[in-house]
Amino acid sequence: MLDVRTGRGDIPAAAKDVAAKIGLRLSTIGVDISAPLVSATDGGNDITVRGDAFDLPFRDGSIDIVLASQILHHFTADRAADAVREMTRVARMAVVLSDLRRSFAAAAGLWISSFPLGFHPVSRHDGVISVMRGFLPAELGDIVEAATGKRPRVQRRLGFRLTTSFAPR
Repeated sequence: MLDVRTGRGDIPAAAKDVAAKIGLRLSTIGVDISAPLVSATDGGNDITVRGDAFDLPFRDGSIDIVLASQILHHFTADRAADAVREMTRVARMAVVLSDLRRSFAAAAGLWISSFPLGFHPVSRHDGVISVMRGFLPAELGDIVEAATGKRPRVQRRLGFRLTTSFAPR
């Protein structure tokens, strides 16, 4: 499994734990553009490499599952489609995308709860901006369709999240 913009590798670590509980061994690769994050990973991935989501350093169809969590809202719709296109290029079996669902209620809830939780003002601001840059289900579907030519099923999840997965070919 490849985790695009892996950060500290917490999602691959959790995925490996879930796989182990059902008797599977999951090998994970993390890719992130940030050199400090790549060098600071604490074992979440088996391998972590520095790379760009728009130019992944892997051959076509060389990764079984490609995962991207909470990254697409950082890009314009066109650039997000470019990233999805690149993930689709390297995926062999599936691409799994998860991102924020845009919601005024979620943004307000985050803002209000950030005070008693002691968020730094920058984190508070970034969180609200991220939620408001999230997607409606149809918008995430549009991005995937622009990248792949196929309309995916986008599901709403708890915590104002959206997910979709699809076969690359």
